[in-house]
Amino acid sequence: MEKTALLVIDVQNAMFDESGPIYDGEQLLKNLQELIHKARTAGVPVFFVQHNDEEFVTGTPAWEIHPSIAPNEEEVVIQKETPDSFHETDLHEKLQAEQIQNLVIAGNATDYCVDTTTRRAFSLGFHVTLVKDAHRTWDSNTLSAKQIIDHHNEVLGNAFADLKETREVEFSIDVLSKNRV
Repeated sequence: MEKTALLVIDVQNAMFDESGPIYDGEQLLKNLQELIHKARTAGVPVFFVQHNDEEFVTGTPAWEIHPSIAPNEEEVVIQKETPDSFHETDLHEKLQAEQIQNLVIAGNATDYCVDTTTRRAFSLGFHVTLVKDAHRTWDSNTLSAKQIIDHHNEVLGNAFADLKETREVEFSIDVLSKNRV
């Protein structure tokens, strides 16, 4: 049986700052809470990715993963410095060590880290499910955040990932073999 993991990308406090919050952040947190609960209940590993740069300075409150979805002590948190969660990190090795073949991806920001990580996961041979209502971004100068999200769902769903809504994502364990499916 193929094993699955949930990958939660860059859901950090700075993204919910009142001065420039991510689009529809409260709903994003609700959807992520639901996904994380489903994964943990089924015994499916949850991997968190945490961005580091001049805005997300390691150890600062802005850098911390949002407390409403905080990782458990035993869950893996990957530190990264580029939009690609695999680039110069040990994410791929950690997933291989767990024998993960399927990745369910959610988080921030749609047009940078979610897009890049989804494409890279596909290129590395993972079967990818992008949770289409569990990733967010900000308005750009030319497009609304909703337009950006819809566009990326269309592009990524056509070539790199299966698309599912939060309510459609189900994690289960094959009781006979104890393998995650």
